[in-house]
Parts: sequence; structure tokens; C-alpha cells
Amino acid sequence: MLAERAAWNCIRAHGGIELTVFNPTGIFGPQLGDRPSASVGLVRRMLAGQMPVVPIMYFGVVDVRDVVDLRLRAMVHPKAAGKRFLAVGGPSVSLFGMAQILREHVPPAADLLPSVEQVREAAKTTPTLRDAAALHGRIPVINNEKARSVLGWEPRDVREALLATAASQIRLGLDLLDGS
Repeated sequence: MLAERAAWNCIRAHGGIELTVFNPTGIFGPQLGDRPSASVGLVRRMLAGQMPVVPIMYFGVVDVRDVVDLRLRAMVHPKAAGKRFLAVGGPSVSLFGMAQILREHVPPAADLLPSVEQVREAAKTTPTLRDAAALHGRIPVINNEKARSVLGWEPRDVREALLATAASQIRLGLDLLDGS
């Protein structure tokens, strides 16, 4: 938020430059590098059986390939200048909902995936999720209508982004049998 505000202030102060801002939600999809992002790391931990319990937490999901597509569209579209776009593939999904999608489509991981959704227990096993307790399971209302209508953007759905994430984790060596 602070960086975006500073960027808009700079544009106003200096002029002559166009700015378009992108605010992606949780970025998933194929992992190309050696280290997973925080979002991809969630899926990796789930598939490895390291998250037996997940907090009641909802957020948006967008595929990294769609974030790139959105940025490319904005670079060449004259109506993108001076706008901000939310990059999200669809409605908010819970961590438990993500686990259910993975359970259905990645059968070897079914027994390793989270089977309990509870805030306090999840915070005990995953300290970085302690902030989820403060959300009390609130579901953020997010949409991508502006990016769709202004730029003609058509992102992948949540399921496709999550399955691409899982496939890349398996391709990069995640062994579903020993949780590593």
C-alpha cells in the first residue's frame, strides 16, 4: 500500500509518466525457480503432509501465468494508464477448500493433505498463520471485473492454478510418499 501510494505521488509530482498498478492475490501456478514463493510453499507443505490442520482462512488465487498476461495486456492497452487492477482468478477460496481440490485431483497426496480446519490448532503448528485467527473466517469479496472489461483478461480458474502448482512441486522432486 505504501509503495503504491508513493508511486502515485511520484507520478503526480513529476508527470509525463504513465502508471498502471497490479494487485495480485495469492500467486500460484508452475514454479520455475529453486525456491517456492510463500503461496506455492503453502501447497508444497500441504502435499508434504506438513499441515495436518489449516486455519479457517480465505483469500484470492491467481495463476502466475495470468499475472504475466495481465501485465502484458496493460502495456499495450491505452485504457490501462492511470488504473489499478486486481489480479484474481475467481472468488475467494479457503485453505481447506484448496486441500479438497488437491485431494480430488492428486490422489497420491490424499492422506497427507489437511483434514481439519481450525484456527487455534493451525496457528500452533504453523506460526506464520497466527494472523488468520484475527480474521475469524471472514471471506473477502474480490473480483476481477475491471481487468476483464477493460483489458479483456480471462484468467484460469482456481482449480487449474492449484493443480499446476501441485504438478510443478511433484516435477521438482516433492516425494508424496515420504513427505519431503
